[in-house]
Amino acid sequence: MFEIDALRLLVTVADTGSFTGAAVRLNYTQSAVSRRIAALEQQAGGPLFDRLPRGVRLSPAGRALRRHAVDVLNRLSRAEQELTVIHAGHGGMLRVGAFATANISLVPAALREFGRARPDVSVVAVEGRSATLMERLAEGELDLAVVSDYPSGLPSADGITTAALLEDELFVALHREHPLAGAGSIDLRDLRDEAWLQDAYGDRPTMLANACARAGFSPRKIIRIAEWTGKFGYAAAGLGVALVPSLAAWAVPAELALCRLDDPALRRTIHLALPAAAPLPAALKLRDLLREHAEDRLGTLP
Repeated sequence: MFEIDALRLLVTVADTGSFTGAAVRLNYTQSAVSRRIAALEQQAGGPLFDRLPRGVRLSPAGRALRRHAVDVLNRLSRAEQELTVIHAGHGGMLRVGAFATANISLVPAALREFGRARPDVSVVAVEGRSATLMERLAEGELDLAVVSDYPSGLPSADGITTAALLEDELFVALHREHPLAGAGSIDLRDLRDEAWLQDAYGDRPTMLANACARAGFSPRKIIRIAEWTGKFGYAAAGLGVALVPSLAAWAVPAELALCRLDDPALRRTIHLALPAAAPLPAALKLRDLLREHAEDRLGTLP
């Protein structure tokens, strides 16, 4: 494989028409240019220059190699320029991961402001569960992730730093005709006869199960619904009630009422996750915007 410096030297000799001219332009000695061209010719399998009484000119093989060398050097120059732009926080691509309810309002609001501040940066948004997002961040597939410690603690990954972004309270969503829909705060025990809508599978205790246990009962019925639109649809039809994080409050349909619960443990913490080593300036800019928008998303219920 040809070395970049050797290709650059080949192009310079061809442009100047002599080893002496190339030596002056590149601050080499003439003997050094001669040695390096000889080594390149040996690697190429034959002469790249015709030696003339005054100067040199490219051989047919030299013309072919010069064509490729110019292409390679131009590509490298563009790559250097692009990397400079990326490291300055302008241009390039920013890959952002977030879990579902963070994508309802918090992340889109920050990305809107980011687009105004960094219009040359192309954003790729990825949605997934927090554990998956942390894995992708550790593998270099994401540049920033918004993750949660719900339902089983904050996931960890090597080479990743996390910082708390906000506390996210969990409410209960009821049909507006539910007898408790107008209550300011509900005792969880008053919901012991309700069917609960949730997507958790398996034997791992959920936040709902733990809260019900603290209140002295077990949920009468669990209806497994994975997507938030489905949960809202079932609740709007009066088929059950659901825990809804405040981050999702902006998407709750008008047929539902959100009520606070009297269990202070019904909350989760949202975190920002970044690579520990040299996060992109664009990622740091988005981090700052997410922090600015965090409290705005949690003020009052719609």
